[in-house]
Amino acid sequence: MKILLEMRPALDGHAGIPQEARLLFRGLSTLEGLAVEGLLQSSNRVIARGLPHPDSAAYQRLSLDKRIHRLSRVVLSLRASEKQRVGEFVADHLRVAAAPFGLALRSMLRWPVKMGVFEGERFQDFVWRDLFARTLPVEDLPTVAGARMRVLRKPWNLAHATALATRRLGGPHYPRLDTRHFDVMIAETPYPGRVSAGTQMVVRYHDAIPILMPHTITDKSFHQASHYHALRRNVKDGAWFACVSDATRRDLLSIFPEVEPRSLVIHNMVSHHYHEESAGPGRLFEIVRTRRHEKIKGAEPDAFRWMSPDHHYLLMVSTLEPRKNHTTLLAAWEQLRQDRFPDLKLVVVGSLGWDHKGIVKRFRPWLDNGDVQLLEEVPASELRLLYHHAAATVCPSLGEGFDFSGVEAMRCGGAVVASDIPVHREIFGDAAEYFHTYAPADLARAVTSVIDPEQVNRRAELIDRGRDVSSAYLPERVLPQWRSFLQGLPARR
Repeated sequence: MKILLEMRPALDGHAGIPQEARLLFRGLSTLEGLAVEGLLQSSNRVIARGLPHPDSAAYQRLSLDKRIHRLSRVVLSLRASEKQRVGEFVADHLRVAAAPFGLALRSMLRWPVKMGVFEGERFQDFVWRDLFARTLPVEDLPTVAGARMRVLRKPWNLAHATALATRRLGGPHYPRLDTRHFDVMIAETPYPGRVSAGTQMVVRYHDAIPILMPHTITDKSFHQASHYHALRRNVKDGAWFACVSDATRRDLLSIFPEVEPRSLVIHNMVSHHYHEESAGPGRLFEIVRTRRHEKIKGAEPDAFRWMSPDHHYLLMVSTLEPRKNHTTLLAAWEQLRQDRFPDLKLVVVGSLGWDHKGIVKRFRPWLDNGDVQLLEEVPASELRLLYHHAAATVCPSLGEGFDFSGVEAMRCGGAVVASDIPVHREIFGDAAEYFHTYAPADLARAVTSVIDPEQVNRRAELIDRGRDVSSAYLPERVLPQWRSFLQGLPARR
């Protein structure tokens, strides 16, 4: 079975959907009977065309040096130069300006969009570092770095925008990809495109937040509209939906009940990067000191306190944006320090998301005295130490499709405190202490029940249960579900 897997998210981020794309590509590549190729597409850039199909006469006419040159241009086109020459800058903008017209014409006339070929064997450094290294351990390099990819020139965001712009012209019109060489295409979100008649589309559906919680997302109007209309097109085209949780599947069915027979739950996988590993307080101090957020540095962490035997900190791993509920955690942490734990620190790991300034402003007094530390670009080898030694990892989000951080913390032998939302109850089971999502006082209560020296048995119980619960998301447990699902898909004609 030949599978085309969308890899665009892996170019754009660290955790969440980008992480899942990397893990899924790696996992499916290890399954016998499946031949997996990645789909290279930029979110915002028009990229080089790649090679003709190796079986074509056009491919044979290209000399070896010309093939390598064209592949090299694909690599360059996926990343703008830090200091672009004037000609390069103008050319980039002209390509983007002209692209909507060709894309709209092809979509409306139903002309298939051909994809180029990218052979990764000679560009393993790019494939590994740009696509996979932020999630996978280096032992996986031979499995993924030489993979073959397909190249789709037009940007993903542009396909969404073009479709929305053609709604009054009998649309929205989405491009039809020439996927004749593939049995299945797996898209990591509702996809702004259609597939050939013989290809089955599978949408990896992460959450319905852009529709059901549209006030919590960035670029609200475009994000909501692009998600809804692409999803609606996928549903009409007969796509299957592999949902990351039962909570997500229920949300999907509340919008499109007709996809009930074409939807199922396959949970996300957790990376083998995350396992129990201990370190001394000096190592923890170095991680906190060297990974502080470049744009929001506060005071230096207090070396004496971080390296003392009784160092205690709460940990949150999430992008800084309102939906993640950082301010409720901060209010609870302030209460905990005032009532019982005056030396308790707070460590937040994550990139800056939309509307982060209000969160940072709320954190600022504590950043300035070093009691709160914001970290970024923390590799898994260091993050697992932070998980392991945290007094508790807190997952306070208002809404999620899955939640990697809680599962990763459990794999690392940490205790988890989580907001009482359906997906957390499903994914974490009885291995977390829950609190009312909007109540700082209840979050403080939940944390106290985990970190109180007089309740060490409760903490030990959660850690022990976490080892068992989180094992359900290891690749060896999840991949057989993917094999069974893919092999059972009905063929399209």
